[in-house]
Amino acid sequence: MNFSHTGSRLKDKLNRREETIGSWLTINHQSVVEIMATGGFEWLVIDMEHGAIDVADAMNLMGHIQGNQMDALVRVSKNEEVIIKRVMDAGAQGVIVPMVNTRAEAEYAVGCVRYPNEGKRGVGLSRAQHYGLHFPEYKEWLENHSVLIVQVEHIQAVQNLEEILNVPGIDGIIVGPYDLSASMGMPGKFDDPAVIEALAQVEKIGSERGINLGFHVIPPVAHQLAEKRDKGYNFLAFSLDFLFLGQNVREQMNAYRNRS
Repeated sequence: MNFSHTGSRLKDKLNRREETIGSWLTINHQSVVEIMATGGFEWLVIDMEHGAIDVADAMNLMGHIQGNQMDALVRVSKNEEVIIKRVMDAGAQGVIVPMVNTRAEAEYAVGCVRYPNEGKRGVGLSRAQHYGLHFPEYKEWLENHSVLIVQVEHIQAVQNLEEILNVPGIDGIIVGPYDLSASMGMPGKFDDPAVIEALAQVEKIGSERGINLGFHVIPPVAHQLAEKRDKGYNFLAFSLDFLFLGQNVREQMNAYRNRS
């Protein structure tokens, strides 16, 4: 993708604090991207933290995502310099960084995305820089249009959220509900009062600070997405590829069996 003449629809919406809805991609095939695009998602996240997608796979998927008029984000495997710069060089329009629990970790993530002087990312020429033809334009694009979302998925991140949000270069946060509850010793127990209180604290700070507040709604159930929107979340990840597929398969087969 040639970044020299393009911005980012997602970045524009985040700058205006508008609602934007995307989904999660774990299956490494262009057909899945094309099918997901029919749902009207504005962006897809290629998940490299869980699953079997590597950098070469991710670069191929980015082309199909962007070719279907969606922004391509990557949830990297960890908050680490090499994987972040590799997926950015491959053409990602942004990254989602897991387990950012402190201000120092947030600053490190920003540094991995940005070139000096704002960061420490090494300069390489690949798809993002149009294979060497448009590095100056890409550098300008990176400064103005790239997206960095940090994941709040540990109770320590909730406790340090104010400091994390003070770091320049972060475009928003996204709550990982399973890991957040797991960090509190209650994996998947979203109805526990302590988990509810932790989420309420995130929502309170988000509202007060006017940040882009994200949530990954795991079940492919529309009313749960609407509930998060009504709580002030505007960066909404709606389920993931295999759950959309699996839930419909199970529901329709169960409906058939119940009619027999």
